[in-house]
Amino acid sequence: MKNELRQILKDELSISKDLLTALENQHEFLANKKAFELDKIARDIESISKEIAKCEIERRKIVKDRKMSDVLKEINDNEIDKIYKECLNILREVKLQKDTNEILIKQGLSLTTNMLNILNPDKSPKTYSSYSSYKRR
Repeated sequence: MKNELRQILKDELSISKDLLTALENQHEFLANKKAFELDKIARDIESISKEIAKCEIERRKIVKDRKMSDVLKEINDNEIDKIYKECLNILREVKLQKDTNEILIKQGLSLTTNMLNILNPDKSPKTYSSYSSYKRR
């Protein structure tokens, strides 16, 4: 059990680092407005996420329904504990980078929507409703 858990955590750590790198690349592409590269990196992020999910399933099979903290106390292995803590730190960085990228994407979409509204304004006639308030059709 110890060796299997150690190997799964090492794999999960490695794949998590790959995900962080992919998210950092996505951030660079977003910042530099490289739309075509974004499509490729999105597919890469999806495949890496699937690999992490597979590792997570394997880890859960080993630890069953127990908390990881309980398993770590039971095993009492410093190397496994160190790898697990490093995994948690990388996952925090991944979450932060993902949130940052989401904000950039939303800002880009908002800017694009506003520019389209400026370039193609609503040309329907403007009227007043029966309550004397301005109404668009």
